[in-house]
Formats: sequence, C-alpha cells, structure tokens
Amino acid sequence: MGKFAVIAILVTSLLVGGGIWYAQTRGYYAPADGPVTLTLASPDGALTTLPAQNVEAIISNASPLGFRACFQHLLDVSTLGEEIPVILRTDPGPTIAPDWFDCYDAGYVGELLTSGEAVAYTAYPNVAYGVDRVVALTGDGRGWAWNELNDCGRKAYDGTPVGEACPDRETYEPLIEGSL
Repeated sequence: MGKFAVIAILVTSLLVGGGIWYAQTRGYYAPADGPVTLTLASPDGALTTLPAQNVEAIISNASPLGFRACFQHLLDVSTLGEEIPVILRTDPGPTIAPDWFDCYDAGYVGELLTSGEAVAYTAYPNVAYGVDRVVALTGDGRGWAWNELNDCGRKAYDGTPVGEACPDRETYEPLIEGSL
C-alpha cells in the first residue's frame, strides 16, 4: 500500500509540474495572427508607422505584457529625433520571451541597449491601460518590440493614486492589433 501511495504522489507531481511548465512556456502564448502594430510615438502624440518587414510576433491571452516581436526595419536611425520625432526610453527593460520564440532574446537586446548598439523608443503609449509598447532599433536594421509598464501602470498596480496625467480608466480603449 505504501509503494502505491508513493507512486501516485510521484505521478501526480510529474503531471502537475508538466502542466505548469506547459502553461508558462506554451499555453499563454500564441503567434500573432494578422498585422502587428509597429509605430514610433512622438512627443505631440502623433504616430509614425515603422517600416518593418519579416515581423515575427507572439501575444499572450493572459497579460498585455506578453507581447514580443522581432523584425527588420528600413529606417536610417540617425534621422530619429531630427526628421522623425520620437520619444526615447530612458530605462527600457526587455522582457523575457519563451524559449521557443527563438528570434527574441531579452538578455541580448539588453546588452545591445547597454552598449549603445540599439536604442529604445516608445512605439505606442498605452497600448493597454498602463502599458506602453517599446521598440529597440539598431543601425543595421534589426528591431525588437515588447510591452512594459509605464508610470500610470506602475501606480495603478501598486495602489498609488494615478493622477490626471493617466488616461481615464472608464473610457480608455486599448489598441487593437493592426487597426492603424
């Protein structure tokens, strides 16, 4: 009887562990169907469509922070800020993607940002309430995108009053991918 109980506990543990692994690495993510919205936001609120090609993107149905994308761009990054107004991200934090999404490596993107080989910009403010889309671009035409909390999101989720600079949560409408 004791052996049966031990075996049942081990099998149950393996099944639960496998289920948790699947949920965290595969179950909540799916390839993005249809067009992905990749833009560059300007300080006055205007959006410039990012000329991107070979876009690979995943989304999460559980969180707006689950978006990741890799792409190639056709921009001369030296024109950003001069000819094309942009919002620089001062402390971008590329978020980790599941292992199976090969083109996106948060550690590598972080290294490129730290070394100055890549520069991060706000791509779309408030893609979801309190969440901005961020893009990192290199001079050789590589790009990555992810969603991260903005100041309104950090305040909303830690309980601090959000203030007037944040959108009204009752009337806020999130971005629908490919709607631009």
